[in-house]
Amino acid sequence: MSPTLPFKIFVVEDNEWYGELLLHRLSQNPNHSVSRFTTAQACLEQLGEKPDFITLDYSLPDAKGEQVLRQIRERLQGTEVVVISGQEDVSTAVSMLQQGAYDYLVKDENTLDRLWNLVGKVAQQVSLRRENNQLRQQIGVRHGAGQAIFGEHASMQAVQTLITKAARTTITVSVSGETGTGKELVAKAIHFQSSRACLPFVAVNMAVIPRELVESELFGHEKGAFTGAVARRVGRLEESTGGTLFLDEIADLDLSLQAKLLHVLQEREVTRLGGNQTIPFDVRLIVATHRDLLTEVQAGRFREDLYYRLLGLPIVLPPLRQRGTDVLLLAGVFVRDFCQLNNLPPRQLTDSAREQLKAHPFPGNVRELKAVVELATVLADGEFIHGEDLPLRPGKATFGPGSQLSLREQTTAIVQSCLDELDGDVLAVAARLNIGKSTIYRMLRQRELHIG
Repeated sequence: MSPTLPFKIFVVEDNEWYGELLLHRLSQNPNHSVSRFTTAQACLEQLGEKPDFITLDYSLPDAKGEQVLRQIRERLQGTEVVVISGQEDVSTAVSMLQQGAYDYLVKDENTLDRLWNLVGKVAQQVSLRRENNQLRQQIGVRHGAGQAIFGEHASMQAVQTLITKAARTTITVSVSGETGTGKELVAKAIHFQSSRACLPFVAVNMAVIPRELVESELFGHEKGAFTGAVARRVGRLEESTGGTLFLDEIADLDLSLQAKLLHVLQEREVTRLGGNQTIPFDVRLIVATHRDLLTEVQAGRFREDLYYRLLGLPIVLPPLRQRGTDVLLLAGVFVRDFCQLNNLPPRQLTDSAREQLKAHPFPGNVRELKAVVELATVLADGEFIHGEDLPLRPGKATFGPGSQLSLREQTTAIVQSCLDELDGDVLAVAARLNIGKSTIYRMLRQRELHIG
């Protein structure tokens, strides 16, 4: 990481002795810029400094951890928050992780070492993100997401043609297809092939934003607009001006907000919640959904006028099971990229593995394929990935003292196998394996595991 871009850490802790201990430990890295706050209000007032990492005491004199975390998540998307508590409460830990905490630590003799390791991981991620952003600015369209491999099947060649045509204009694009088919990848391809490639690409998944926060997320708010609005927040429409705004799962947008979104898109200007000033914006809009929007219109769940406003150029992504040998092409790419990323020797799929991949229906589409072949790459002994290495059915992986996997890799593979067998039921997996629910939720959020 460049010394001109220090890794900013906020320590929010009201206990004088423990706060100084955290401050001292985290300041031992000369590239860390550490600030300490004793109240939630003091921290929230300084979020404009955009810290990279926040340690948050769960019990502060002026707020509880979940209240502070909610406000941080509203205002800072890229900042990781580790909650530190004096009590080991599983339900609280699960709740905080579900709300977006990076981890939940209980104060004990190992806390400082665990926190130090977490800071190191996040600092590395921030460094890579900064490098990637710099590279994106330098190389622009030539090596952007538009160069990604989509496949050789005729249906995907037609998709690629539509992407190229869409990129030449600012027409609104609506992408549809089953979950896991690559709708965001299509949106990025259009953006990076367009004249807006070096300007922001902002993605918003409407399905994961709490209903009461959607309006603030899209349009922004002024300080004092509602309880908890301690500072002005720029909405995603403003944030993406000049570039591309990608609204994923648009069918999940509440009916009460659809009329406002339609008005904003027609007028090309937005007013923040609690404000009076109209702010013009210029964005290329791309929307996506796994549902049939016309069916949603006919069922009264989606406004007809907004439907026609968003339809633009429709791009329909076929499921992986209808793409013939693309499954093998993509599997080969995923194996190669995973090996390169993890400094592993090259691995190849055997004929038995290829046959199993071709026969599998992949209900999770490309996302499922990627997860399957990456785990198979870890499980494989030697340079070949055999059919028995593919976790297409529960119980196929081999674990134990004779395995070449690390303890962490074996643990991850076991939990993933159990998740697959129990259809993603986290509570059932935790009960069967006798591990904490918070552990599984953390592994899911860090993408060590996947559901579906």
